[in-house]
Amino acid sequence: MNETNEHQPMHHVPRAHHAFDVKMKDGATIHVRQHGIPGAPRLVLSHGNGLAIDGYFPFWGPLRERYEVIVFDFRNHGHNPLHSAQGHTWQNFVADMDAVWHAINRELGAKPAAGLFHSLSGVTAAMHALKHGPRFDALVLFDPPVYPRQGHPIQYLQYSDKESLASRAARRPERYKDPMELARQFAKRFKRWVPEAYELMARATLRHDRASGDWILACPREYEAQVFSSAANPDLWPQMAHCPAPVKLVCGDPTLEDVMAPALIGRAMAEELGLAYEAIAGTSHFLQIERPAECIRAVESFLAPLGLAAPVAL
Repeated sequence: MNETNEHQPMHHVPRAHHAFDVKMKDGATIHVRQHGIPGAPRLVLSHGNGLAIDGYFPFWGPLRERYEVIVFDFRNHGHNPLHSAQGHTWQNFVADMDAVWHAINRELGAKPAAGLFHSLSGVTAAMHALKHGPRFDALVLFDPPVYPRQGHPIQYLQYSDKESLASRAARRPERYKDPMELARQFAKRFKRWVPEAYELMARATLRHDRASGDWILACPREYEAQVFSSAANPDLWPQMAHCPAPVKLVCGDPTLEDVMAPALIGRAMAEELGLAYEAIAGTSHFLQIERPAECIRAVESFLAPLGLAAPVAL
């Protein structure tokens, strides 16, 4: 049975069936939530840098009707309490993902699961699989900005892109009087998002500061910038050919006039390494909240032959 408030409008993220905290070795906490149908095929999802998984509800909300959907934010994002900047590292992201995977199986029971991860969490999931083996039975990585291998012509483009993103993140406003201020900024900048995503993402990425009455970034801008700046490992690209779990790249449209580097990276990496790949026409880096139905179709076309997809409702 789905959540008792499953019929809430899609701009509302429902209360989870079950939620639990996972404590990392350095004291950071990650809050994990279970939605959907507990006995159904399991999907585990997370988000991109500076964002939060509740903002992706237009994508994962419909999946609750046929799947067990487990969502979590990365440390210092979304629902999670703020922890030290020193611990906000790629090494810890990989360790966190492993701790969360073990905690899900311990708390909810072990069973096959597919990981659906965007951008930051997609790169982390690839690193996690290569380090720890096939924890997830399949991975769908949405527009992962894997740093191009040494000598690849896209490497300079990605270097420039990550430095630009780091600079922009470091200049983000830190405080808002109301989440709708940030929602309006998103709407002005990201024209392709489905309408409900602007407020959803704003509320997911802000926390209320009772002392001042303001809404502040859940992930501090310095933390976000630090992740962009440190994303420069050219060894991951060639290693992706040896990922121990089935992988599909689902990426933004590489033919758009305003295409960003990750869409070009996904296409080039898939061609060079022979990875399963699909581009969602007309989408940017935020494809899951631009064309969620097409992204769901791309996921299920990959999971079905692996026995990991739910039956399609008639």
